[in-house]
Amino acid sequence: MASKKGSKEIIKLENKETGYFYTVKKNNKTATGKVSRNKYDPKLRKHVKMTEAKMPH
Repeated sequence: MASKKGSKEIIKLENKETGYFYTVKKNNKTATGKVSRNKYDPKLRKHVKMTEAKMPH
């Protein structure tokens, strides 16, 4: 059975201080609002909170 299209969206998690970012998939069914996660920033060499930012299309 094929899954429904559009249930997951690719988002950009960015640290505003350094500009370093990750691209991750967001589940639209469970996650409402902006996503923020603790991820490793190699420029600061530590884990920081990264928040969802706009992706260039």
